[in-house]
Amino acid sequence: MSASIAVEIKQLAHAEGLPLPAYQSAHAAGLDLCAANSADAPLLLAPGCHMLVPTGLSIALPVNYEAQVRPRSGLAAKHGVTVLNAPGTIDADYRGEIGVLLINHGAEPFTIRRGERIAQLIVAPVVRAELISVATLSETARGVGGFGSTGR
Repeated sequence: MSASIAVEIKQLAHAEGLPLPAYQSAHAAGLDLCAANSADAPLLLAPGCHMLVPTGLSIALPVNYEAQVRPRSGLAAKHGVTVLNAPGTIDADYRGEIGVLLINHGAEPFTIRRGERIAQLIVAPVVRAELISVATLSETARGVGGFGSTGR
């Protein structure tokens, strides 16, 4: 059984009638987020364009936790639509509406209808780094090699 934590969630007025985020399978890591645009005004995401899509949700995460907004693989595979700033980070002290910044990398316009599952939300613990200024770093076999240096 997975560990769980309590996360307070507030459904804003423009999300009334939409389901709260939910895990879609027994071992899913992410809660699906839905679009909270108007039912009579679908959003059209043109190829190469991006837009901030409202979810109508605000959350209160416990201290030392974050939430990440990640793409849904089905939208990416079928339509080329993904989260532009993946993963988007929601800090424990943020209380505003969760927005999903989508981009259409596909060749066709993508219509976002009210209630459509557009992203997933992952809640995870945070470890804060204590940065220590030093004059030199320890040596490793890899050293300064980066950007494909281990792929030879």
